[in-house]
Amino acid sequence: MIVGSLYEDRNFEQRVAVTPEVIKKYKNLGLNIVLPKGYSEHLGIHDEEFKKEGVEFLENNDDVIRKSNIILQLNSPNDEILNKLTQNQTLVGSLNPYSNEIKLKELSSKNVNLFSLELLPRITRAQSMDILSSQANLAGYKAVLDSFANFQKAIPMMMTAAGTISAAKVLVIGAGVAGLQAIATAKRMGAIVFATDVRIASKEQVESLGGKFLTVEGSENLETKGGYAKEASDDFKQKQEALLKETLKKIDIVICTALIPGKKAPTIVKKDMIEVMQTGSIIYDLAAIQGGNTELTKINNVVDINGIKIFGETNVLNRLPVSASNLYAKNMYNFIANLYDKDKKQINLNLEDEIIQKTYIQ
Repeated sequence: MIVGSLYEDRNFEQRVAVTPEVIKKYKNLGLNIVLPKGYSEHLGIHDEEFKKEGVEFLENNDDVIRKSNIILQLNSPNDEILNKLTQNQTLVGSLNPYSNEIKLKELSSKNVNLFSLELLPRITRAQSMDILSSQANLAGYKAVLDSFANFQKAIPMMMTAAGTISAAKVLVIGAGVAGLQAIATAKRMGAIVFATDVRIASKEQVESLGGKFLTVEGSENLETKGGYAKEASDDFKQKQEALLKETLKKIDIVICTALIPGKKAPTIVKKDMIEVMQTGSIIYDLAAIQGGNTELTKINNVVDINGIKIFGETNVLNRLPVSASNLYAKNMYNFIANLYDKDKKQINLNLEDEIIQKTYIQ
């Protein structure tokens, strides 16, 4: 069988789904790889690096589609590409099934096998395939670096003959993978870090990284069986708002990471909360792509409210594309290794396997 990958829309996506490091692993499974010419030249990864590992290069996406049994992507391809997929071909990626439901069902009815890896179950066996965690980890790290780069004061406490500079105070909203990495990164760079999350289980993780966990009085644990956050009650939201508004008066940098799978991001930081922050403060909203955690976030824009800047970044990983691609490519390989039957030389649609059953779109 042949595995291929297509050009992504470079206006939006710099990452790639296949890197030279994973080619030998695919070869060991008995799979051959085809890519379009110049596949990752923009990352400084030249075709020659792939050719050394035995990759065949074709002229363009259309040639790759015609020759491939399995196609690996970052994002769901556009309709023009999707319409070229044929019976028994397999597409694996982050297909955003919540927004692309109609198109994906149409493809499924044509017997195109579709797997969307953001639907992976949170089980131990799936951790090596977890694209959300690998990418969120880097996003949390980069969000802190970008915020600190735009903050016009020093981050750690500094004691000098001229006086003492106080350490910057950082608030991380949402203590999932991205949030925890943001806490760890900010703490390593000398900031005083606070964090909040609707999942009570996050308290221990936050404190283990040196952060102070902000607890809403009388709060309940708002965590799904799958380990994700769920929608909070109105009473919880009111208490959270009061706590945040008081906290934000002394905060310099806010990193927003709170997301609910398949839904609009919860609006946690309201306009009146932002107005009490100090001039020069930074809000970096990683949830912008799903509507944002602040009331004033604008996608791919910097909003300035009385000197308080709100960054609405939708793909921060475009500024860490090599590292992000390396991790993503390994996630993809691990998924394919579980899906592909090496002996029968075909994909194994074993729907009794929770990983396959949860990610397979029918």
